[in-house]
Amino acid sequence: MLPFAGYAQNPIIQTNYTADPAPMEHDGTVYLYTTHDEDVTVRNFFSMNDWKCYSTTDMVNWTDHGTILSYKDFSWSRGDAWAGQCVFRNGKYYLYVPMNQKNGGNAIGVAVSDSPTGPFHDAIGAPLLVGYGYIDPTVFIDDDNQAYLYWGNPSLRYVKLNEDMVSYAGQIITVEFTPDNFGVRPGDAKRSSQYEEGPWFYKRNHQYYMVYPAGGVPEHLAYSTSPGPTGPWTYRDTIMPIIRKGGAFTNHPGVVDLKGHSYLFYHNGDLPGGGGFKRSVCAMEFSYNADGTIPRIQHSVDGITKSVGEFNPMIRQEAETIAFESGVETAKSDKLGIYVTDIDNGDCIKVRSVDFKKKVKTFRASIASASKGGKIEIHIDGLTGQLLGTLNIKSTGDFQKWAVQSCKVKPVEGIHDLYFVFKGGEGDLLNFDWWIFN
Repeated sequence: MLPFAGYAQNPIIQTNYTADPAPMEHDGTVYLYTTHDEDVTVRNFFSMNDWKCYSTTDMVNWTDHGTILSYKDFSWSRGDAWAGQCVFRNGKYYLYVPMNQKNGGNAIGVAVSDSPTGPFHDAIGAPLLVGYGYIDPTVFIDDDNQAYLYWGNPSLRYVKLNEDMVSYAGQIITVEFTPDNFGVRPGDAKRSSQYEEGPWFYKRNHQYYMVYPAGGVPEHLAYSTSPGPTGPWTYRDTIMPIIRKGGAFTNHPGVVDLKGHSYLFYHNGDLPGGGGFKRSVCAMEFSYNADGTIPRIQHSVDGITKSVGEFNPMIRQEAETIAFESGVETAKSDKLGIYVTDIDNGDCIKVRSVDFKKKVKTFRASIASASKGGKIEIHIDGLTGQLLGTLNIKSTGDFQKWAVQSCKVKPVEGIHDLYFVFKGGEGDLLNFDWWIFN
């Protein structure tokens, strides 16, 4: 992917094209599950083969956990890894994902894992649901422990899941659209309601919310509410208008709360080379109105402006924990897990709101390099902000031979944005696994 010239906060992921965000809060961490638009679009259509996961405890720095599931992990699937959602229950994590079957047609599968970051595997060895337009599942567990699965384009359907979360009971219900429950789409004889696809269902206080892409292509985001998980729904309003600049013709909502703050996730096409088939996940903080309605939220490249957690530089931090980057990529090693790679001269990584509670003296990092002359300049508060120190990289002899390298740094205290600026000659300079200040 090409370097991104700006250093704003949206899109929140820059190392891959990501879409269809599905945030899940669990034990003070937000896990963000996304689809993955491939760098090369095939047949001028969505080219999507797997799902990725990112996590944060502060909403501004995101740790890359890599690919957690592929359509190839389902023996019955032939591809099209589209929008899904994960939920925790009974010590397990259940990820509901739509694909196409080898014999044709849409289907929704369910994968399970002992960890929110995977690996996930096919829970039942067959589709959970099969039918035309069976895409974009959203899962919800109510206060009485009854779980529901909603999905669909052009229809909105739902079913009650059994306690095992991998089977369902009763009939599949198709919601009847009326002007009162999902709005009116003027001038479209085939699609009367505002609802398009991509439902996202949740409960707040005593109100149930169904958020969805609406109005046709290009999509905006709208929502309806209900007093219960099966309706009756009341159409409310637009949440996010069509994104005119840097938008994609689709959108996809996800809503989550963390530490008393509310966030809307969505996607656009704003990364270099991006567009309708190469999308990028974004997020904005918002506050509900006093009556529980959702205000109009405008996309902004500024994104989430405030951290809601401590970022401690004096414990080991993964190099793939990134607020914003330019030029780098991530890769996975069976031994190490995810690390930062494809690092060239002029690339950089930004980490936000780093809390230097004590004066630091040294910087250490796990590095692998087969080249000479690479450097990591350590700045605060800007790419050309105060230089704390420079780590002159020593060759380890191979890009998979890792060694801890260190340098002295100027003492600094307080909360600062931290920038790693990579310098050197031509070609790959180094791989970067973790770092720590002492």
